[in-house]
Amino acid sequence: MRLPERVLRKIAAQRERSEILISYVQGAVILLLAVLYAVSPKTFMADVPFRPVPWAVGAYATFTALRLWLAYRTRLTPVMLGASVIVDVTLLMILIWSFHLQYGQPAAFYLKAPTLLYIFIFIALRTLSFSPLYVLFTGVAAAVGWLALLLYALAEPEGISLVTRDYVEYMTSARILIGAEIDKVISILVVAAMLSLAVHRARGLLQSAVVEEQAATELSRFFEADVAREIVGAEDPLKPGDGRQVEAASMFIDLRGFTKLAATIPAGAVVSLLNDYHGMIVPVIKRNHGHVIAYLGDGIMVTFGAIRPLPAFAADALRAAGELLDAYDRWAERRAAAGLPAPGIGIGVNCGPVAVGAIGDAARLEFGVIGDSVNAAAKLQNHTKVEGERALTTIEMRDLAVRQGFDATRCGETLARRTVAGVSDPMDLVAIR
Repeated sequence: MRLPERVLRKIAAQRERSEILISYVQGAVILLLAVLYAVSPKTFMADVPFRPVPWAVGAYATFTALRLWLAYRTRLTPVMLGASVIVDVTLLMILIWSFHLQYGQPAAFYLKAPTLLYIFIFIALRTLSFSPLYVLFTGVAAAVGWLALLLYALAEPEGISLVTRDYVEYMTSARILIGAEIDKVISILVVAAMLSLAVHRARGLLQSAVVEEQAATELSRFFEADVAREIVGAEDPLKPGDGRQVEAASMFIDLRGFTKLAATIPAGAVVSLLNDYHGMIVPVIKRNHGHVIAYLGDGIMVTFGAIRPLPAFAADALRAAGELLDAYDRWAERRAAAGLPAPGIGIGVNCGPVAVGAIGDAARLEFGVIGDSVNAAAKLQNHTKVEGERALTTIEMRDLAVRQGFDATRCGETLARRTVAGVSDPMDLVAIR
């Protein structure tokens, strides 16, 4: 399956940051080599004509600085990355090769240099690029480089005569044990192959992580952030019927006369009006700890305390209703001043037990909040037109909100024993003004 372009860009950005990190690690290696060379006692003669370490470290530092500059400018092409591997290995091998000149020994002398171990640092460095090919390429380049040094040592005038099968003699003299050198090559290749496989698997995990991160980001655009986190953070995939029951408040907000207005103005003006309206409504809801569950055309379904427990869900909901009316008045005045229409508003608020969870079938789910109290809130929103009010709630919810700290001065008189369409029993209502 081809990954979406935005996911590929995200992965590419991760790799670019990794290449910058690789350059810094290389710089740290250079600094370590320079410090070790400066403080370590020298075993060669003070007047030796050739000292390769400063030259090798200097050349490597120059190349690493260039590599870092290109990495910051995202100009590290595959050719440059391959060249970086070649430079790493080549400089290390030249440094090892120069030891026999520095110490005045036959070429076989450098085959015992512990400096070879640095090659495993270079191989490990390539794992940061999340590219198994570069890891494997580094291992192959190192193996070829070591074989080249072995062949060079054997090609010297008396190189073949230095070959031995005696391990003790090999370890205590400048002799060549072919099997020991082959072991080094095999070790390099095996380590590179294993790390390459590990990087291949890690890259798959990186891609999955980026895809999931992008999915969560996109999900949060369609759901409230808390809802998206609950869906993404579920330990097991949500199934139809998964849910819980909680005490919460529900709110339905609707624009009055929107349908007729939409039929008389251009489609672009309709969309602009809705976006402007939502931009006014949603911040007030969020400020009062509410969660938008669904956009229903020109209507909005909101819950307080269903997604995340709230100790004062009823007070938060009624406080939000009052602030919404204030925000609507300012919005309507602003639009009127600009010569733009502003439909009226209706708000219904209710509280009670609700079921929160996954609704639908195995193929398609919705995260919903359902219950009699939710249905009643929707009915109250419709009933605002009957009462000539903009926001209605029940006596029971007002009293609960007051106990939770709500200031009831915004509540009007009791509308006793009201018959609400769709509700079987008469309801005692309160207007919020």
